[in-house]
Amino acid sequence: MRRLDVIDRALFHQIAAAHRPFGTGSLTGRWLRRLSHAADHGMLWLGTAAVLGAVGGRPGRRAALRGVSSLLLASSAANIAAKQLTRRPRPPLDPVPQVRRLLRQPVTTSFPSGHSASAAAFATAVAIESPAAAALVAPAALAVGVSRVYTGAHHPGDVLAGFALGSALAVLTLRWWPRASHLRPAAGPPRRPAPALPEGAGLSVVVNSGSGSGALTSDGPEDTADALRALLPRADVRLCGPEDDLQALLTEAADRAAAAGGALGVCGGDGSVNLAAGLAVERNLPLAVFPGGTLNHFALDLGIHGMESTAEAVTAGRACGVDLGVAADDTERRVFLNTFSLGVYPELVRMREAFENRLGKWPALAVATARMLATAEPVTVRVGGRDRRLWLLFAGNGAYDPPGFAPTHRTGLADGLLDVRVVDGGQPLARTRLAAAFLSGTLARSRVYHSARLRALDLEALGDAERIAVDGESVPASGALRLAKAPRALTVYRPEPA
Repeated sequence: MRRLDVIDRALFHQIAAAHRPFGTGSLTGRWLRRLSHAADHGMLWLGTAAVLGAVGGRPGRRAALRGVSSLLLASSAANIAAKQLTRRPRPPLDPVPQVRRLLRQPVTTSFPSGHSASAAAFATAVAIESPAAAALVAPAALAVGVSRVYTGAHHPGDVLAGFALGSALAVLTLRWWPRASHLRPAAGPPRRPAPALPEGAGLSVVVNSGSGSGALTSDGPEDTADALRALLPRADVRLCGPEDDLQALLTEAADRAAAAGGALGVCGGDGSVNLAAGLAVERNLPLAVFPGGTLNHFALDLGIHGMESTAEAVTAGRACGVDLGVAADDTERRVFLNTFSLGVYPELVRMREAFENRLGKWPALAVATARMLATAEPVTVRVGGRDRRLWLLFAGNGAYDPPGFAPTHRTGLADGLLDVRVVDGGQPLARTRLAAAFLSGTLARSRVYHSARLRALDLEALGDAERIAVDGESVPASGALRLAKAPRALTVYRPEPA
């Protein structure tokens, strides 16, 4: 290590001799100094994340969220932990320690470079989710590292160590948060008979203006409706405004489609698609899904990435049959296309909805998550004649990947099975063990976690579970509940698999 330190210092002094004084006297020097300053406190990367989230679509939002999470991890590890262990002094030509000595303030240590760790963490995290965006971010991250040496703030070894630390921590996030799969397998059988609707003749579509931006590129719901009319000029496209009743508009659209011998269409998120699916099954209509929500899980699992692919499937008459999940209690039968859950998640959804109008969806989700983790308690349900304390019961409509409690996509939508996952709250120190398993990325192997593939599951009593969540929508719960499957009950248009 001493030999490496000698080599590192010698390399630094060679750079210093070639670029004295540091960061001034040349256009490159001024540019590098400004870049180094822009990266202070991660501001450069937070701004980049905001741009990615605004213009990058779903991959951009995931890249921004993983990038900021990785940046926070790397900055904490480098500036709080690693520097306190090493306490390597800054280079002698760094002006910042000299000013601090004059002001009698503590001099920061040099190893590793916190700026470089943050830059590498953000760039690596972006590359995990969006290699195209990383091609733009990576050169800036490299330039930040160079600027830290060029301006005299760090030895080259500090920067290399920061790069290594930041990249490693970004890759480590995959242990808790698997990468989204963009090569999704075909869902259901290859084909099911469905009417081909040239130019959308017989198709009745409702566009939900209350859904998120989703995979669409338009500037608003009116533009979305106009884009659909341009793609399918003979379709009946209606806009559901903020004051309209989505259920009523979908019911009217389903009646028009049934009378015309056509199909029902919906443009919105998973909650909107859930409503439309129930009506389509009741009237034996095929369903056309145009992704227009924030996450669009069902559309993505079908291989639908935009309005154009659905429009092509509708005009060509390409469709498949998919299963419906069913949650039936004493008074109501609810269907779910994606997931059912009870426990902490429905309460999380309820809290998010309470804050959403004031804060927006994602800030409201962050606030609700913090509150839920601080105050949540397991719920008691009766299964197989036994009362069980559960943090969460999750049932997926079809097999989800990967295992554990961060599923991202399905390998099929017509397997006839429920993917049931449970986090047990009845074990000793259950909350502590759950937190430790989550933080260590070992939840799938923890004793508080259980999973099974079932055709049905009977919950004989819901006890103190007051709410359930169906496709992300929180609804009241009561009495006994049976979870089951309706195999290939829904016909849905799907583009030709790649």
